[in-house]
This record gives sequence, C-alpha cells and structure tokens, in this order.
Amino acid sequence: MTTSEDIGRLTASILAHKPPIQNEVVYVAGDTFSYAQLAEKMQHYLGRPVTRELWDMDWLCAEVAAHPDDGIRKYRLAFARDTGVAWDKDRTFNALQGIEVTDAIAWLKHQQRHVA
Repeated sequence: MTTSEDIGRLTASILAHKPPIQNEVVYVAGDTFSYAQLAEKMQHYLGRPVTRELWDMDWLCAEVAAHPDDGIRKYRLAFARDTGVAWDKDRTFNALQGIEVTDAIAWLKHQQRHVA
C-alpha cells in the first residue's frame, strides 16, 4: 500500500534512473501487511473497534465470475490469495535508492489533518 503520489514519484525516478533501466521488472513496495493487520492498525490508530467481515475465496471467485469486467473485484481476489501480492521490500527500487514512501498510519494522519 502506498499513495498515488508515491507511485508517481517512483515512476519518475525509475524513468530518470542512470543508467537507464530497460527490459526488466522493477519492483516497488510501500507499507506491506495483510487485511487482518490493516484492521489492527486501524483499530489501534482510531482507538476503537473496527468491523471485520471475512470474504472467503469461494465468494471472491464467484464475484469475479459474476462480474468479469469489474477491476475492483479482481483486485480484491488478487490481494486475498494465500500467495499474496508482495515481494522482498528490502530489494525494491525504492528501498535500494533510499526513497521513502507513505505508510498506512502516515496516510491516516495526513487525511485527518485535511478533513478537520
């Protein structure tokens, strides 16, 4: 998880990198956690319980099958798989280049300042 601003900064940094990066996959990573860990972060930050609803894999697969053009449903399924969508954060472009990205709590704090 990271912000669209971080993704833009990282994309620009990758495109401007010297020597140029060509014909290779470039991994980036922000704050990495499971959905359960996200709920725990929210609960801790907000100081109150949060509602958790478990969507099992059969239900998520059925949702994608019923709505094959819905990108959000596909996204939910991809991130819910037991293999996850993650890689070694220490070996990502942003980590190797020392580029900080926004974590979940920093994002929440930023949102709170702009909502108040």
